[in-house]
Amino acid sequence: MTPSTLLIKDVPQQERPRERMIKLGPCSLSNQEIIAILLRNGTKNESVLQLAHRVLASFDGLVHLKDAAIEELCLINGIGEAKAVELAAAIELGRRIHCLKTEDRYVIRSPEDVANYVMEDMRFLQQEHFDCLYLNTKNEVLLRKTVFIGSLNSSIVHPREVFKEAFKRSAASIICLHNHPSGVRLYGMPH
Repeated sequence: MTPSTLLIKDVPQQERPRERMIKLGPCSLSNQEIIAILLRNGTKNESVLQLAHRVLASFDGLVHLKDAAIEELCLINGIGEAKAVELAAAIELGRRIHCLKTEDRYVIRSPEDVANYVMEDMRFLQQEHFDCLYLNTKNEVLLRKTVFIGSLNSSIVHPREVFKEAFKRSAASIICLHNHPSGVRLYGMPH
């Protein structure tokens, strides 16, 4: 089999785009490999990687691919309407994500800021809630999540549950807090 007809099944499994993305993440892939994942398969005469290369070459890389119409994509041998629609949808999704405006996020500068952010929600809860605030490097709240709901006077939380969201959101810091529905305040600290 010549290199020009090399099929994806002939590529060692750990070198295939999907497997590389799973193992190394999307940033490790080339544009050609990402497009190959979207296309899923090539033609009987060329691999999906070769087809992805031709797609990129037809539009001078990503420069003009971002503006390609479905009809233009369909002009490429091996790209039918279904593949053209999938590519166009992926490009549009990327465009929409890029255009998202981040809402003004609440900034934590002091313990009072934390209390002001959660107090009204937690004040009258009948069970103990263990919540976490996940913050970015600017101390803006990325996410508030109730990690565990306990009984009237206890909550047992596994650190894994606390850190799972932190890793997922790339949080720079975490503030853990809980309420005392029993009315008993630990260490005599006021709420």
